[in-house]
Amino acid sequence: MPEDANDPAVPLAGTVVLLRDGDAGLEVLMLERPDRGSFAGAWVFPGGKVDADDRVGPTDSEEDVARVAGVRETREEVGLCIDPAELVTLSVWDPPPALPLRIRTWFFLAPDPGGEVRPAPDEAVAARWLRPADALAAHGRDEMILYPPTWVALHGLLGHDDAGSALAAARLGGIQHFETVAHRGTDGPLLLWQEDAEYEPSAAGGAARHRLEVGALPWRYTRAAG
Repeated sequence: MPEDANDPAVPLAGTVVLLRDGDAGLEVLMLERPDRGSFAGAWVFPGGKVDADDRVGPTDSEEDVARVAGVRETREEVGLCIDPAELVTLSVWDPPPALPLRIRTWFFLAPDPGGEVRPAPDEAVAARWLRPADALAAHGRDEMILYPPTWVALHGLLGHDDAGSALAAARLGGIQHFETVAHRGTDGPLLLWQEDAEYEPSAAGGAARHRLEVGALPWRYTRAAG
C-alpha cells in the first residue's frame, strides 16, 4: 500500500554494500548469518535496525538516521569504520504488507575503508569478499541463501567492473524506491514494483515490467519499459 512508505510503525534499518576492486573485478563484502534469529543462514551485507542513539537530531531525515545505523552496524559486525560521507544512497525497500517481519531498509554503497574484516561471532559465521556474479550463481545453484533486496542489489552491480563505476552510477541514478507487492503468476510467486503494469490489482495491463520471479531457481529479474 502506498501509505506503507511512511508508516511510523514499520521499523527502519540501514545496510551498507561495501565495494572493493579485486583481482578479477568488483567485489562486495557479504556475511553469512547464524542459523538462528532474523535472516537465519542467509548471506547479507553488513547492517541492521536503527537504534535510539542513531537519531542524533530531532530534524534528521529517515535516510540520515538509516545512514548512521548502517555505519554503526558495519563497525559492530565486521570491525570496519566507514566515513558516513562516503556512503552513496542506492535504494530504499518497503516489504509486502502481509509479511510478519516488516522492516523498511535503506541500502548504501561505500568503498572499502581498508583494514581487517573481523566478523562478530554472534552476527556472522563467515565473511567473504565475492564478485556479484559469483554470489548470484551460487544462489542459483541453491548453495547460498539470499533475500530479494540483497539479490537485486547484487544484480544491479553486474555491469560494473570496479567500485568507482558502481559508486558513480548510484550518484547519477538517484535513489531507487522498491514498494513491494507479492503476486502469484503462472510460474509461481513473484515480487512486483511500481513500474510493473500489473502492480495494481485493478491495472488494465500493459508491457511494462519490473518484477522478480522467485518460484524456482535461478530467480528471474525483469525490468522493461512499456
